[in-house]
Amino acid sequence: MRRLLAACALAMTLTAAPAGAAPVAVGSKTFTESVILGGLAAQLLRDAGLDAAHRRALGGTRVLWQALLTGEIAAYPDYTGTVRREILAGRDVGTDAEMRAALAAAGVAATAPLGFNNSYALGVMKGTAARLGLRSVSDLAGHPELRFGFSNEFMDRVDGWPALRRAYALSRDRARGLDHDLAYRALAAGDIDVIDVYTTDAEIAYYDLVLLEDDRGHFPRYDAVMLYRADLEPRAVAALKRLEGRIDAAAMAAMNAAVKLDGRPEEQVAAAFAGRIFGIAAGGGAETRLDRLARTTADHLVLVAISLGAAIAVAIPLGVFAARRPRPGQAVLAVTGVIQTVPSLALLVFMIPLLGIGGPPAVAALFLYSLLPIVRNTHAGLVGIAPALRESARALGLPRGARLRLVELPLAAPSILAGIKTSAVINVGTATLGALIGAGGYGQPILTGIRLDNLGLILEGAVPAALLALLVQGAFELAERRVVPKGLRPSSGS
Repeated sequence: MRRLLAACALAMTLTAAPAGAAPVAVGSKTFTESVILGGLAAQLLRDAGLDAAHRRALGGTRVLWQALLTGEIAAYPDYTGTVRREILAGRDVGTDAEMRAALAAAGVAATAPLGFNNSYALGVMKGTAARLGLRSVSDLAGHPELRFGFSNEFMDRVDGWPALRRAYALSRDRARGLDHDLAYRALAAGDIDVIDVYTTDAEIAYYDLVLLEDDRGHFPRYDAVMLYRADLEPRAVAALKRLEGRIDAAAMAAMNAAVKLDGRPEEQVAAAFAGRIFGIAAGGGAETRLDRLARTTADHLVLVAISLGAAIAVAIPLGVFAARRPRPGQAVLAVTGVIQTVPSLALLVFMIPLLGIGGPPAVAALFLYSLLPIVRNTHAGLVGIAPALRESARALGLPRGARLRLVELPLAAPSILAGIKTSAVINVGTATLGALIGAGGYGQPILTGIRLDNLGLILEGAVPAALLALLVQGAFELAERRVVPKGLRPSSGS
């Protein structure tokens, strides 16, 4: 146990220790266009002689905005309509000047538009539009049989489904939320009839969709801009401003198509555009699959090792306490049980205001999820010891601490190790969700593969995660042979 605590403390120290000056961090949302723009911004910063890092696919609007305010990222791409209707909702920001003044009050600035307007629109299959005579969003009110499938963020945005429903008097129970990229596939398969699209999406042409006219002018302009912290150094600001007016809608749609339809990596597409428009030479070759696997494995192991080590260090004493103090112990078991019922994605999001994005909130959430099996099994192992054995230990004159260390914990060891093994396997799988908030790990290729409909990328994360879970389970079974006395092992003979 002492070695475990020491290793856990060392790991936490190493991951928390500063490693020199931090790079200028550029964030991006979890869709292809944002990842491309984030990559472009990072390349321009490097071309200006700055150390820059692209923290790609961190989450939705609120996650990126909060990360910008806290300084975890220095810049990220967004859209004027999103800034006005979502980020600055409820404020009077009708003009660009008012929007920029409101941003400045929050310590944020914005570049001029990058050159294209990527608005929201509603799309339907061409055959559906022709069969029902659909030309505008207003026409949808006359067809209650149509099934709406909107991206999860659109379902809750101030400028999304709630406001659209009111503007066009549409039924409130006609829409369900799903991933934006999966919505196109569901539409093509006939599972839904109407989806929200970004007007520069490559899939619009690929699936030959009809975009319904926003005849009541609900959606504002969504001119792409780079939001950045007002205290960002002048060289970095100048680098970001090089993007102003340099990307038109056709160019952005072509880059999206190169990624979504041709299967090219976002970094490669961004590098090609930077070379063509800004004359920036490509900086080294693209990351290989083996390099990517090594990086995601290292990230995943750090998440699992720190969170599981901390959980073991906390949960075993809690289990001992619960066994020795039955009444307050029930409260301990109840609290750890309630934590386990909180959906993992919700728990990750709850951690963001406290710990920011990236590794810390993911480790904290994984730590909390790992507690219950260890606490419960420690408690069960201790309370299940035969009273006669406890009395024998007392009769030998052993003090309470010695009885716990020399008799009770060894007897409970099979149950405790079973709990740790269960927590470890759950931890390895749940850690894939850390990629949703920028923690990396095997979840990153899985999420990218889902977004790009790339089975190879999905398997690149899913298969190593499954193998790691099996490896961890095997490692704890070997540990059981060393830790548990031979006569107490489940496989012992009579």
